[in-house]
Amino acid sequence: MEFGSGSPGDRHHHHDGSSDSQRRKKRYHRHTANQIQRLESMFKECPHPDEKQRLQLSRELGLAPRQIKFWFQNRRTQMKAQHERADNCALRAENDKIRCENIAIREALKNVICPSCGGPPMNDDCYFDEQKLRLENAQLKEELDRVSSIAAKYIGRPISQLPPVQPIHISSLDLSMGTFASQGLGGPSLDLDLLPGSSSSSMPNVPPFQPPCLSDMDKSLMSDIASNAMEEMIRLLQTNEPLWMKGADGRDVLDLDSYERMFPKANSHLKNPNVHVEASRDSGVVIMNGLTLVDMFMDPNKWMELFSTIVTMARTIEVISSGMMGGHGGSLQLMYEELQVLSPLVSTREFYFLRYCQQIEQGLWAIVDVSYDFTQDNQFAPQFRSHRLPSGVFIQDMPNGYSKVTWIEHVEIEDKTPVHRLYRNIIYSGIAFGAQRWLTTLQRMCERIACLLVTGNSTRDLGGVIPSPEGKRSMMKLAQRMVTNFCASISSSAGHRWTTLSGSGMNEVGVRVTVHKSSDPGQPNGVVLSAATTIWLPIPPQTVFNFFKDEKKRPQWDVLSNGNAVQEVAHIANGSHPGNCISVLRAFNSSQNNMLILQESCVDSSGSLVVYCPVDLPAINIAMSGEDPSYIPLLPSGFTISPDGQADQDGGGASTSTSSRVMGGGSGSGGSLITVAFQILVSSLPSAKLNMESVTTVNSLIGNTVQHIKAALNCPSS
Repeated sequence: MEFGSGSPGDRHHHHDGSSDSQRRKKRYHRHTANQIQRLESMFKECPHPDEKQRLQLSRELGLAPRQIKFWFQNRRTQMKAQHERADNCALRAENDKIRCENIAIREALKNVICPSCGGPPMNDDCYFDEQKLRLENAQLKEELDRVSSIAAKYIGRPISQLPPVQPIHISSLDLSMGTFASQGLGGPSLDLDLLPGSSSSSMPNVPPFQPPCLSDMDKSLMSDIASNAMEEMIRLLQTNEPLWMKGADGRDVLDLDSYERMFPKANSHLKNPNVHVEASRDSGVVIMNGLTLVDMFMDPNKWMELFSTIVTMARTIEVISSGMMGGHGGSLQLMYEELQVLSPLVSTREFYFLRYCQQIEQGLWAIVDVSYDFTQDNQFAPQFRSHRLPSGVFIQDMPNGYSKVTWIEHVEIEDKTPVHRLYRNIIYSGIAFGAQRWLTTLQRMCERIACLLVTGNSTRDLGGVIPSPEGKRSMMKLAQRMVTNFCASISSSAGHRWTTLSGSGMNEVGVRVTVHKSSDPGQPNGVVLSAATTIWLPIPPQTVFNFFKDEKKRPQWDVLSNGNAVQEVAHIANGSHPGNCISVLRAFNSSQNNMLILQESCVDSSGSLVVYCPVDLPAINIAMSGEDPSYIPLLPSGFTISPDGQADQDGGGASTSTSSRVMGGGSGSGGSLITVAFQILVSSLPSAKLNMESVTTVNSLIGNTVQHIKAALNCPSS
């Protein structure tokens, strides 16, 4: 079954002289995603193609030259309308700027005092200031008149006749996040850079520091450091008490006194009072063979994909040794990574480190990570606040194609800024970045990959809607990209500097916003506003996750659905836990009949996610048919849920294996930390200004969502 095969959306109008009856007989077709992509890229190079170029395009794309001609005409008309709107906003901003400057200067003149005697100034100075003001005003008015006359020629009517822009009301929002841009939000516009601390460009995808070419001496030193780290990690993995003690919750915790006796360090970072240590160990069985796991760990792109909820960026800076016999044994790399907790309240951690892989014996690998300290005269050295002591994994092949993985995390972290009160428990206890979170994420993702590779088509999972294994794989890839995009959107990395909105009134944390210009093929082009807040609720995480996961309860929190019911029309299982799945949801909303919601939910013992995104019907059909979904634009929103670190000591005790633990420890009495995050396309023009009404709207949207969640879960509103 294919959704919307007869959908009339985006029909191609014929401008020839054919009669109505002939037109009715013709079947209308949407352009494919590939055709649109090719037309868009040609439009960027040449908005006015000549007849020869149009003929070439028609041969390439299998479209009539007339269709090509009309597509370019329509696109030019669309661009002209967008430019008109942008010019209108720019002129209003200029006018507001002059008005604000005048008011500010008048106020300043009222309160001006003489610096020497403290009394009112001499009349000459007042006269001078007033003259200066008049001159500046005249210059500004001339500039405004000049811009107005140019715009009037372009738009075709005087600027004074431009219609007033209507504000948008929260109750009229449609399901589609994209409607913010299309409805033309009103109010004075501001430069992106005027939102304090916001980044006006998309986040750079390179490490903040690329070291100079490494000498042979550097590489020799790195090899020695890596070999010593490997020896230390193997001893840490193979030793139990008194080095590792069982914590109250059953997790392995490093005894620091025993560690220092066993591994004395010449220059410990612990002399700094702001440094704290986190060390944890965990082991479990993973549905993947050892060699495949080793390959994923040694490839930074696969590493990022495997741990997209933890790793926001990973790069190999230099390969020091490429390993033996085409395998990874003996491979040594200098790498960079940035790690996050899924909330803008927690700073990301950056590491420059060596990753060294060694095959211990047949079917047994060890991979160690250890920080590499650049020399103190290096300008970047003082920025390194995170130091990785020998950490890593043992990967042991099992006869059934699974692997046993033992994971050690051991870091020294310098807290330059205090850890936020809500997150102190889970940071200092090691839950936030500890071995258990890495291992449970790995287990969940390996189950997901196993589901992706299954060729059999289970109708129980798919409801007969997704026609083929290829369609299932395409949908899973689309959902994975949606989750990765969502996690990146709430990162507190250098590329996302968050601004806290004052006066949100709903909690002490407030709503944090950031903006960036998006130009990735998998995101809508233009200016994207991300907004997030984190709240604490006295409810176990599993209960909160079940609430968000249940589509029947969606109208209780989704303010954009206007209370309309939601029905699941397709379902793909992502693992053994029923909470790990991908859903396609249809909202019963007459104004958005061709809009569906793609949703993925993920859950393990360290926390959970529910991420969703409006996707139009033709795009879902592309993915379900098995075509490449990488050009379908996504702007996801959603929720992250984690335990608050105050669960009772019985939850997830020592006897519970990692693979069988359910998030939150089941009987735990602790509460939940919930991050609510939205992304909105403010304008489809990358050169546009951020509109303050958009900020107000998203602030209100998050505030209302939080109130609805608290009401539905019977929590006090304050």
